[in-house]
Amino acid sequence: MSFLDGLKISSSALAAERVRMNVISSNLANANTTRTEEGGPYKRKDVVFTARDTGVTFDNLMRQAFDPNLKEVKVDGIVEDQKAPKMVYNPGHPDADKETGMVAMPNISVMEEMVNMITSNRSFEANTTALNATKQMANTAINIGRG
Repeated sequence: MSFLDGLKISSSALAAERVRMNVISSNLANANTTRTEEGGPYKRKDVVFTARDTGVTFDNLMRQAFDPNLKEVKVDGIVEDQKAPKMVYNPGHPDADKETGMVAMPNISVMEEMVNMITSNRSFEANTTALNATKQMANTAINIGRG
């Protein structure tokens, strides 16, 4: 594995976690949205990650023959949570059912989203640390070569 592979893997993870943080932020911002363009309450979204090979060059194919676990992180998609909306009794709400007074609220748990945000943030920090360590090793190697 070269320095560039380490940088490429860490940067792909940083980009993926940035997407995840944006989706979590959107979930939190819409935790009380009862009306969307599609109709009904906002549906919680989640990011699906997948691992992909680091590239298709001959050099990378040779490396993967010796280390098949060398993968980058890729955002495979953003999916909507299929859980039913929370039903809350609030007869004065403009979106309340006229007969029952129940309002369909988004299927978002603020506590769960905050835990997801902390997890994503820690993953982002870990990848930033790995990226900086790789840069430091490359700079040290360059300085040894000059010496």
